[in-house]
Amino acid sequence: MSGDAVGMIEARFAGGIGGFVLDAAFSVPMRGVTALFGKSGSGKTTVLRAMAGLARVPGRLSVGGEVWQDSDGTFRPPHRRPIGYVFQEASLFPHLSVRRNLLYGARRAGRNATPIGFDEAVDLLGLARLLERAPDRLSGGERQRVAIGRALLSHPRLLLMDEPLSALDEAARGEILAVFERLHTALSIPVIHVSHDLAEVARLADRMVVLSAGRVVAEGTVAAVMERLDLEPATGRFEAGVVLTATVTGHDDRFHLTRLDLAGQPVSIPQVDVAAGEEVRLRIRARDVALATAVPAGISIRNRLSGRIAEIAASPDGPYAETLVDIGGARLRARVTREAVADLGLEVGAPVHALVKTISFDGR
Repeated sequence: MSGDAVGMIEARFAGGIGGFVLDAAFSVPMRGVTALFGKSGSGKTTVLRAMAGLARVPGRLSVGGEVWQDSDGTFRPPHRRPIGYVFQEASLFPHLSVRRNLLYGARRAGRNATPIGFDEAVDLLGLARLLERAPDRLSGGERQRVAIGRALLSHPRLLLMDEPLSALDEAARGEILAVFERLHTALSIPVIHVSHDLAEVARLADRMVVLSAGRVVAEGTVAAVMERLDLEPATGRFEAGVVLTATVTGHDDRFHLTRLDLAGQPVSIPQVDVAAGEEVRLRIRARDVALATAVPAGISIRNRLSGRIAEIAASPDGPYAETLVDIGGARLRARVTREAVADLGLEVGAPVHALVKTISFDGR
């Protein structure tokens, strides 16, 4: 068995379930968060259920070098797959307290699993004050935190999350997003996270697999996939954009701003609690970027990044053109009209200034 296989999750499923045909294959690392992304009906949950063994789809699945399913008839049943599965609804045992729901997960832990202790899980998920409560006395976000804790305490090799934020209101979504960020930092368990929300993927995931009509249409790092201008039918136009990494250079307490270095150019965002020298992830939507061929004066937009047009993809039957701007190694997407492209004489290689409002960043 190769060292590469030990460090990878390799999935290939091809078959029909009811009237839906799945033909999807991908290979992702045994670390970090991989998002299965796509519109409703694209096959995301079907792939996740096949990985869990809950849906028997012909194919092959190898997790860290262990074959869980193969065309030779190998099929490890769900109860023998060391996974934690978090559903859209928390699905807690209503007759058990939070503590006993968590301990149920601990009792399912395999002997060879990498342990996370009860106290560590409680602290990580902020559950200490909830331990003696019944599930019906919890908010939606609290129930989902308990469900995550129960899954972690089963000591899985792989954590599967099926749109765990979709049933929550905005406040609870923010609460769980913060929990997921802590988990990403604290744990080494690989996560497969199903989502149809680009903002969620941009904030949480390291890699993404894009599905459309049961097929994989793109796979790679979040940054690389979101740069692609040819994926709009699968990713959608409204939230399309890029994810970039910038370094904090300081804070302006007077104006409540954080100053960043992005590919050697200054950027300002609403103030965040991150120390100078640390990195932050920025999501910049294509619709929030304007282009200019000369340095603008007397304008309220603070972020003005110099670059060159790297790619243009114009819609033949619509008013829009998607552009990719290289700003010194990093790339921005900008959505402009085809009329603007013609009027400004935009073409590949042309110098431009990308303008991004400070208030377009959400402060997270």
